[in-house]
Amino acid sequence: MNDDAILEFDLRHLRRCVELAREAVETGNRPFGSVLVSGDGTVLKEDHNRTGSGDPTAHPEFALARWAALNLSKEERAKATIYTSGEHCPMCAAAQGWCGVGRAVYATSTPQLVEWLAEFGAPPLPYKPVTLREMLPHVAVVGPVEGFTDEIRALHERVHRR
Repeated sequence: MNDDAILEFDLRHLRRCVELAREAVETGNRPFGSVLVSGDGTVLKEDHNRTGSGDPTAHPEFALARWAALNLSKEERAKATIYTSGEHCPMCAAAQGWCGVGRAVYATSTPQLVEWLAEFGAPPLPYKPVTLREMLPHVAVVGPVEGFTDEIRALHERVHRR
């Protein structure tokens, strides 16, 4: 499979990420959801953003990378994919890199998020926006994926215009 190819399999996992992002918003968190999938296609773990708890590091991609490191062999991690509703921040990208999860697929990009935050009059990101491809040159990265922008943008708008 070409690393840039998006299959129905990938779209199904990204749709679940959007559902998890919606759950995050409904529980007072920022709109991010992620799913960890094994190389054979088994969903291993899923989570949504939990920064509303007061822990600004409670990102789902970070949690899934850590779970993978503690529960999967190095070989299993290399074949696994983290799917997410929005491109990883640098903290989450580094966690994925350190933990050796071999692929990342995201629905919307960091540049899109930066644009939306400015449009909503929200504070900018607290870090220099960088892409997953910049952070993880040895990881197969796919995204952004068409068809998710409007729904994810609306979730961010809901959070930032509260």
